[in-house]
Amino acid sequence: MSIDQRLAELGITLPEPAAPVASYVPAVLTGNLLHISGQVSFAEDGSRITGRLGEDMDLEGGQEAARRCGLMLLAQMKQALGSLDRVSRVVKLGVFVNSAGDFTDQPKVANGASDLMAEVFGEAGRHARAAVGVPA
Repeated sequence: MSIDQRLAELGITLPEPAAPVASYVPAVLTGNLLHISGQVSFAEDGSRITGRLGEDMDLEGGQEAARRCGLMLLAQMKQALGSLDRVSRVVKLGVFVNSAGDFTDQPKVANGASDLMAEVFGEAGRHARAAVGVPA
């Protein structure tokens, strides 16, 4: 089964890949390794998801924002590679969570993106990860 078929089976429609907002490119392919620039979370209507975990966003909202960011990662992968079938392995995710100083569930928030990669790519979607709290 192709990854596009898998996405359809899961009821997932990828967003349009976001354009860079500064002096960088969305993705760089070197050899067989694709590096994707940092992405932000967009709601289905195209608006940017904002909020701070532990203040005005709850864990479930953070997980959904991370999943939406993961969808943008998939869109960037597809744009860079032409087909998600070229992805042989998701190696690592770096997840930066806008969170209050006393919020400690960054790994649970990051599961929104991590679980998506496993849903889409199966075992090849399981990856190493860093989940870091940031103030903005």
